[in-house]
Amino acid sequence: MPSPPVPGLDRRLFLTSLLGVTAAAAGLSGCADSSAAAGETASDAPLATKVPAGTSLKIASYQNAQQLQFKLAGFRDLPFKVANWLNIGAGPDVINAFRAKSLEVANNAGIPPIQAHYQGFDAKIVAINITRKPNYLFATKPGSDIRTVADFKGKRLAFSQGQAQGVVLLRALKKAGLAYDDVELVPLTSNQFLTALQSGQVDIAPLGNTQAPAYLAQYKSARTITTDVVDLLNLLWAPVSVLNDSAKAAAIAAYIPYWARSQVWTYEHPDEWNEQFYVGTQNLTLAQAEAVTALANKPLFPPRWDEAIAWEQETADLLAEGGFVKKFDVSELFDHRFESIAAKAVPAEYRR
Repeated sequence: MPSPPVPGLDRRLFLTSLLGVTAAAAGLSGCADSSAAAGETASDAPLATKVPAGTSLKIASYQNAQQLQFKLAGFRDLPFKVANWLNIGAGPDVINAFRAKSLEVANNAGIPPIQAHYQGFDAKIVAINITRKPNYLFATKPGSDIRTVADFKGKRLAFSQGQAQGVVLLRALKKAGLAYDDVELVPLTSNQFLTALQSGQVDIAPLGNTQAPAYLAQYKSARTITTDVVDLLNLLWAPVSVLNDSAKAAAIAAYIPYWARSQVWTYEHPDEWNEQFYVGTQNLTLAQAEAVTALANKPLFPPRWDEAIAWEQETADLLAEGGFVKKFDVSELFDHRFESIAAKAVPAEYRR
């Protein structure tokens, strides 16, 4: 069955515009990175119980949040060296950094690993944090009369295929009974969403809970539309080439407990996190920070990944239905050597 059309856009041009930046980066780094082209086989060797001396990792820390979490939680004596904390968060940027070998482990949602697979880049998920409450809501352009997802029909929607915001939008459309050709999907990356809303390029864009307060404060005639659509997976993942390095794999296994505990610390210390992160680094008022924190998910680290795999498969299938990726079995995206590490590192109330 042919893929449904995206109004106003040729399908090939649509995909090319979304993937162009990634493809360009791949061309620049392709000679140095053979894993994508060769289809590198993932190791199933047991993880080392000790990190070899001198091992280092290059870790993503969007908006420098991870370093701050570690600092505030008192995590200082890591059993490996952090060669670099990279202020990278968006899935396409992470994939490019993986290809360039400037990044070795990153924190993302469920979509980027699917997108990396579609692009032929080999990477695996190594830790899962389940999110039960929505992390995103839909913001309207200023002056819009849109009030429900049903009102999205015939409107221009900001859509990022390779990011969590994209799948949240697709899931919301499906739940509202809207087909892809009922709307106009405008290909953008999430860092372009606010500008697109402000300029009226799009009628709707999915924004993170942390972005919405400042946007609404600036544009009084804009509004937000909340749904119960969740982006279930908050995960750690790494290139197969990194995971096949036994020393690096051991370092990632050692990093996961600190990552999990830092999520727990942040959840248990909202006042300190509001002051130090949202007010201190994100320029939110304390009231705005408290509003964001009130929406925060309790971190939940499953000892088994069955639910995560099922959700990831449903997500990949949803993208495939729209012709955005080819259908595949997502179980190959998970490295089960790491499956229980995060859950074992946290108190029982955070295991689910």
